[in-house]
Amino acid sequence: MKKSKQRKTRPAKPKGRPKQKQMPKATGQTAAPASAADLYSGGFDFSASAAPAVEADVVNQARAELAQGNHKQALDLARQALKTNPEDSDALNIAGVAAFQGGGQQEGLDLLRTAVAFAPGNAEAQTHLGNVLAALDMYAEAEQAYANAIAAEPAYADAPFNLGVLMEAQERTTEALKAYEQALEISPAHNSALVGRGNALKALKRLDEARADYEAALERNPALPEARTNLSAVLQELGDFEGAARESKRAFEADPDLLEAEFNYAIACQELGRFDDAIKAYEDVLTHAPEHAASALNIGYGLQQLGRLDEAAEAFEKTIKLDPDFAKAHVNLADLHLQRGEAQAALEVCDAFLASHPGQTDLLAFKAVSHWDLGEEVQVRGLNDFERFVHPVHITPPDEYDDLESFNEALCDHVMAHPTLTDSPQSHATRKGKHSGELLSEPKGPIAGLEVEIYRLADAYRNDLGGDETHPFTARRPEDWTLSVWGVVMQSAGHQIPHIHPAAWLSGVYYPRLPEIVGDKDGGKAGWIEFGRPPEHFHNARQPETLSVQPEPGLMVLFPSYFYHHTVPFEADGTRISIAFDLMPA
Repeated sequence: MKKSKQRKTRPAKPKGRPKQKQMPKATGQTAAPASAADLYSGGFDFSASAAPAVEADVVNQARAELAQGNHKQALDLARQALKTNPEDSDALNIAGVAAFQGGGQQEGLDLLRTAVAFAPGNAEAQTHLGNVLAALDMYAEAEQAYANAIAAEPAYADAPFNLGVLMEAQERTTEALKAYEQALEISPAHNSALVGRGNALKALKRLDEARADYEAALERNPALPEARTNLSAVLQELGDFEGAARESKRAFEADPDLLEAEFNYAIACQELGRFDDAIKAYEDVLTHAPEHAASALNIGYGLQQLGRLDEAAEAFEKTIKLDPDFAKAHVNLADLHLQRGEAQAALEVCDAFLASHPGQTDLLAFKAVSHWDLGEEVQVRGLNDFERFVHPVHITPPDEYDDLESFNEALCDHVMAHPTLTDSPQSHATRKGKHSGELLSEPKGPIAGLEVEIYRLADAYRNDLGGDETHPFTARRPEDWTLSVWGVVMQSAGHQIPHIHPAAWLSGVYYPRLPEIVGDKDGGKAGWIEFGRPPEHFHNARQPETLSVQPEPGLMVLFPSYFYHHTVPFEADGTRISIAFDLMPA
C-alpha cells in the first residue's frame, strides 16, 4: 500500500482537530502575556524603543509596569498622569491597554479611541486600538486603525505586522502576505513577521518558501514551538515524513500543551508505517482532548493496518459517536466491512449516513463501490451513469483572443508563472507534478475569460439535468454556487491518483496543453482521464466499470464531484497542463 494513499483516510479540517496553522505571537516584544494578547495574537508593544523621546516620569513608570504585566499598577499610574493632562495620548494609550488587559473591555476601548482622537498620528496607540478592536471581533474598524497607524508612521513595523495577523485570522491570505512582507521590509529582524509570512506562504501552498521562513525564524529563536509545529506540517506536505516527525516531536516536547504538534507527530509516524508510535500519540491527544475525532479516526486506521480489525471497528464507531457528521469515519467503517467480506454491511453504513446527509459526496462514491462488490451492477450504473453525467464539451474562446490557440497559450503562460505553483503537496492527488493555488485571485489574467466559460457551460449542464428528484445527484442540484479554480502541471511519469472532490457538487477540467502521446493512436490511454476506479487502499474485491476520456486542447470535461477519477500516467516528453475547478453549493 502506498503511503500517499493513507492521507485519504482523514479530512483536511476535521471537527475537533487542533489547527496546524498558528497565529504568530509577538515574540520579539517585551510586553508580558495578558488577556488581550491571548485573545488576539498581535499583542501590545511597550518596549523602550516604542516610547516617545520625551515623556513624564509617571508615564514612563506606567509603561514599565505594563511591560512587566502589572496592568493594575500601570492603570493607576496612567490615571495619575491623566489628572495632570487629560489629553496626554501616551497616558491614554497605556491606560487603555492596561484597562483592557485587566478585563475592562469597554473602558479600554474608550480610552484608546480617546487617545487617537487627541493624537491621530500616534501609530502605537492606533495599533493598540486595532488590537483591541480585533480581539472584540470588530475587524473592519481594526483594519482601519492599522491603516491609520501605517499612514501616520510608515517606519513602525508593528502596524503592518498586526494587520497581517488580522488578515490571516480572516483567511485573507494574499493580503496577510503583503502586510507581513511590509513589516519585514521595515524591520528584517521582526521574527514574528517572519513566522507570519511563513504561515501565509503555507496557506498559499508555497511550501518551499514557507519552510525557509520557519527555518530562518527558528535559527534566530529555537524556542518557537508553534513555528516548529507549522514547519513539521510543511515538511509533511513536502513528503519529508522523517523531518516532520523530528520537528513536531521537538515542538511538543518544548510545549506539552501544544496538541497540534503531537497530532502532527502521529501523522508523520503513520506515514512512515510506524503505526504503534502513531496510535500511542493519537491516544495521548485524545487523553487531553477527548472530543478530538480525527485522532480517534486515525487510531482506527492504524489498528486496521496492523490487522486488529475488531479494535479498528470500535475506534471508527467511537469516532462516529464523537462526530456523527464526520463522513470519513463512515467511509472507513464501510471499507472495514469490505475488508471483512461484508459488502451488505458496507452498503448499510453508506445508506444510513446518506439518509441524514442526502447527496454527501464521500458516501455516494463509496456506495457505488459497495454495490459493485455485491454484484449489483445495475445499481452501480444508475449511480455512476457516465453517459448521462460526464460531459466533454469544447469551449468558445473569449472575444479578445484571435483563436483558441492564442487563448490556450495565454492560459498556459499564466499557470506556469503563477506564484503559487509548486510541487504538489502530499495532501493533493497529483504525483510527480506541480499544483497551483487559487487561480481566481487577482490578477486573473486570461483565467477571467475561462471563468466566464466555466459558468456558462456549468449552467447549461445544470439546466440540461432538469428537475429529476429520483437521483441523489440531480436531486441536490444547487440553485447557486461558488467557483474554485487551480492548475496542474505534469511531465513524464506525472499522474493523479484516484480521488473525488468532497466539497463540491460539480467538478471539471480544461486542457490547454497536452504532450503528443495523449493524442497518439499508439499511446494507449496515456495521459487520459479515467472515471470510476476507486483508490488502491480500499478493500473492494471487484473493480467496477470505468470510463476513459481522451483529453485534447480546448476540451472541458464536466462531471459529478463524487465520481472517482484519476489521470493515467504517461512516459513521454512534453508538458500536460490542465485547469481543474469545483462548483460548490452556495
